[in-house]
Amino acid sequence: MQDQPKNTTRNKPKLLDQVRAAIQKKHYSIRTEESYISWIKRFVKYHGLRHPGEMGEAEIQQFLNHLAVKEKVAASTQNQALCAIIFLYTQVLKQEVGTIENIVWAKKPKKLPVVFTRKKAQAVLNQLSGMNWLMGMLLYGSGLRLTECLQLRVKDIDFEYKQITIHNAKGGKDRVTPLPERLIDPLKEHLKYVKELHEKDLKEGFTSVYLPYALERKYPNAGKKFGWKFIFPATKISKDPRSGILRRHHIHESVLQKAVKQAIRKAGITKQASCHTFTP
Repeated sequence: MQDQPKNTTRNKPKLLDQVRAAIQKKHYSIRTEESYISWIKRFVKYHGLRHPGEMGEAEIQQFLNHLAVKEKVAASTQNQALCAIIFLYTQVLKQEVGTIENIVWAKKPKKLPVVFTRKKAQAVLNQLSGMNWLMGMLLYGSGLRLTECLQLRVKDIDFEYKQITIHNAKGGKDRVTPLPERLIDPLKEHLKYVKELHEKDLKEGFTSVYLPYALERKYPNAGKKFGWKFIFPATKISKDPRSGILRRHHIHESVLQKAVKQAIRKAGITKQASCHTFTP
């Protein structure tokens, strides 16, 4: 009796699982992963659930034009969709897309960037308190971006040299920025709370913290050490969306965004501003 041919299709991972694997292999952030997956789903749904391997330049063009003309998305949103689709074809399907012509590009708004004066920045900061004040001060005094601030670890703060090390900053590079003298004592006091929370988690069996890239495999006990803990931890334990492990992550960006928005309103500032307005 002849051997039956193996059904390779049955054993092949689903398309979106392949996309996730390709994204994680390149060490892209979870936010990028969620964004790319969302856009690929929308692209496939727009074309009646056809498999992307059966489509090409014409279908990509149609989808991008639909976003600009019918949905009137921002230019950055349309570009994000294009990046996700190009990633799908080049990195997952291993297909060359070629030149996508006759795209109706969304118009980029001509807006001048809003930057707080020292007086207005201080007025907003005066409306913040506790952990939100500390984060706001780091955005303003150290020039941190919002995600850089949220992802700070205990080990990144050097009180002796009065500096902060930012890992994997814009462009994938590390950089060092000054730690304002005014923040040294408040940060030290805040880290006492972080330490207590860390010890509480250890006692309750939540021993790990997310480590970037392959560090978790290379240093399996590093996630238990205080130095790797996030400086601004979330109030609750949550499930890691990639590994499924229960642990304490850093607070969500919306926490500070909402606090700053309220502080701007209380300070009587009418300009459209946000956390990014602190950063030069």
